[in-house]
Formats: sequence, C-alpha cells, structure tokens
Amino acid sequence: MDQQPVQQAPVQQPEGERLNRYDADATARGADTAHHTDLAAAVPAAAAPGDGDATRGTGDGGGPAGGGGGDGRDGGGGASRPPRGPHEPHRRSRGALIAGIVIVAIVLGAGVGAYAFAAPKVQQVIAAFSGSKEPDDYSGGGTSKVTITIKQGDIGEDVAKTLQRSGVVKTSGVFYKLLLSSPSVQFQPGSYALKKKMSSKAALAALQDRANRVEDATIVIPEGTVLADIEAGMVSKAGLTKDEVSAAAKDVGAYGLPSGVTSLEGWLFPATYPINPGWSAKQYFQSMVDTMKQHLQTAGVAEADQEHVLVFASLVQKEAGLAADYPKVARVFQNRLDQGMRMQSDATVAYGTGNTHRVTTTDAERNDASNPYNTYQHDGLPPGPISNPGDIALQAVTHPAEGKWLYFVTVDLESGETTFSDTYDQHLQAVKQFQAWLRAHPSYQ
Repeated sequence: MDQQPVQQAPVQQPEGERLNRYDADATARGADTAHHTDLAAAVPAAAAPGDGDATRGTGDGGGPAGGGGGDGRDGGGGASRPPRGPHEPHRRSRGALIAGIVIVAIVLGAGVGAYAFAAPKVQQVIAAFSGSKEPDDYSGGGTSKVTITIKQGDIGEDVAKTLQRSGVVKTSGVFYKLLLSSPSVQFQPGSYALKKKMSSKAALAALQDRANRVEDATIVIPEGTVLADIEAGMVSKAGLTKDEVSAAAKDVGAYGLPSGVTSLEGWLFPATYPINPGWSAKQYFQSMVDTMKQHLQTAGVAEADQEHVLVFASLVQKEAGLAADYPKVARVFQNRLDQGMRMQSDATVAYGTGNTHRVTTTDAERNDASNPYNTYQHDGLPPGPISNPGDIALQAVTHPAEGKWLYFVTVDLESGETTFSDTYDQHLQAVKQFQAWLRAHPSYQ
C-alpha cells in the first residue's frame, strides 16, 4: 500500500519492528582479506626473544558503500542586478571582444585539446568581462548513480536540501523555487535511484517516476567497519543529515550500554539494514546496538563481559585474514596477555592516529606513547574497540584455538597463508619466507 505524501504529519514506526539479521556475504568478503607484516619493524637490528611484535600488517576493515554528503546549505541565486547605465552595453561588448581574444590565443597556442582542458577558466574570464555569473543549476540528466531517501514528514525544502547534499542538484534554492511553481507535486517517502549533477527539472521528474523507486534500499555494514564510516553511510543512504547522525552517535547514554562506555564504536553489529524513511538516526543506531547484544548473547557472553569481548574481537577482526585463522589470531593475543607481553598490534596504533582504513604504521607512530591505543607502548588491550566486529570474530574470542603461538605473519599475500610461531626465532624464519615471497612477486612491493 502506498504511503502518505511527505507533506503529511510524520508517522512513527512501531517500536517492535525488527531489522534484517547478519549479512553472511559480508563475512565471506571479510574472510578473504590478506594480512602481512611490516618487515622493517618486525626484524629489528638487535631484537631479543619475546620483544618482537605479534603482528604487523595491512588490510582494510571494510566500509559501507557510500559516503557522507555536504552540509546541505541552500545555495540559491543572488540578488537582482541594478539597472544598467547607458554605456554598459558598450563596455560589455569590449569585454566580450577581449575574452574572445583570450580564447583564440589559447586555441592557436595550445590546440583544441588544451582549450578543452582550460575551458572552465575561459568561462570565468568571459564571466568576469561580460558580467554574467556561473549557472546555479546543472543541465541534462546527470552522471553517476546515487540513491537518496525522502523521510516521512519531509517537506519540499527538506527534499531540496537532501538533493543538494547528495550532489543531485547544484543548489537547493533552485529546486525549491521549481517546487513552488509546481503546487500539485507530492513526494512519497522512500529511496530513489537518481544521478549526480541533474538539472532541477530532471531531478523533479525522476522523483515523480515510480520506476526510480528503490524498494529494497539498504545500509550495508561489513565486518570491521568503523563508526565514522557507518555514520557516513547513514547520511548517504538513509536521507539523514550529518549533524543529526553525529549528535545521535555522541548521545552514547541513550542506548542502554554499560556505564563507562564513551563511544558506539564496537557496539554496532555489521549486517544489512533496510532503509526506513520514518526512522531517526537514534532508531537506526538502537537497532544496530540491539542486534549486537543479541549476537553477544548467542555467543554466550555474559553482560558483564560484553565490553571486554568487543574490544578483543574488534582487534581480531582487524588483524586476522582467512576465516580459519581468526581463532588462532585470538589465541596469539590471549597468550601474550597471559604472559604479560604487550599486544604490539599495528591496527590499534593506526586507529589511535585516526587512520582507520589501514593497519601499517611508521616507527614514529609506534614510538608515540601519547596515543592511548598504542599497544607497543601500553600494556593490555586498547581502551576501547577499534572496529565493529562480526560473528566470526566474536566466536574466535569466545572459543580461541588451542596453541602456544606468540607470533604470526602472512607468508603469501595471494592465498592468505599465515604462519603462526611459538618462538621469536621461528617467527624470524617465517618473516624470511615472506621476504622470499615478496622477491618472487615484485608487483606487491
């Protein structure tokens, strides 16, 4: 049944409505992530047994499709120009002549290709001399694809700002003026497949075409995604503003988390969530938190241990590669904790520097004791989760493999083969094996 037009009063969704569960495809993607060691730091000049790092690797924690939008401010046209004086046409003709000379000079001096490259600058020159201004609307039917969402309760001005924020129209003001001249237009809440850089008329026509309605629009969160990327996905996919999502994320106390938790990082379960135009940012976050709690309970994690498990699992999620290696990686870190060794995880260091999409770090970053997430300089686990872990990482932490390993290094970046070692000498031999693989595959260096 069709929903009511957005001009109607907002409709609250039932509190008991449940989102989709865990996306198995995301696990398959995360399980194939390669992991390797930073050789310069893994083989110090005078390393003593037990001083080596547990792992040093690269990889990405994955992220949702989609990114944040702009600030959504209106970019409407300026004020009307004053009446022209009697000599202004003459001045403009002279300006146009000068601009024409500039264009001819460019074409003759550098060729047509160079002119095509310089065309935007040429247009600015023409505008400067002729007194014209840059168009405040795109022309044509658009370029790359983008999905926008109209929420229940949105008015025309909200729709215009959403289109500008998503890069569909150039300015919300021009689109809104078009709406004011089309009083019979009504929008239906939902997600729509549009294109970036559409003219306001083309965008309006596309929103009125039911063929562009996306019935199965979703927010996809792969395992290892960090909070910042989830926020960006909510802005780009759910039609929410950056300020609304950011404010909801900062209101940590609103989601029933243990006392002392200062961030939603780690508490948002990676899965595929359907777009619900009637939901606020808090409702999306609450659903993600509730889903994580359900999976923690399924994994047999007591409520008092949830925070510890999430911190540990977020580390394993970032550091492990193949699915079969997750329990072994969890065992390596647990063994190091049990023996009073530092975790020495580059993933934690990188997170503390704000580089959440990589694992490799520099010597300076590893030596920076001011970074509270630097597990080279600080004992134990990091102060909080460094990603949002999925089921495979939760299971690895709650059921680690049996073994005495203290080190691991991926020795084949194509297959993901990883060698686990009990001693530092064994680890050095594995590093040499990895170095030999790199020499045989120079394209990876």
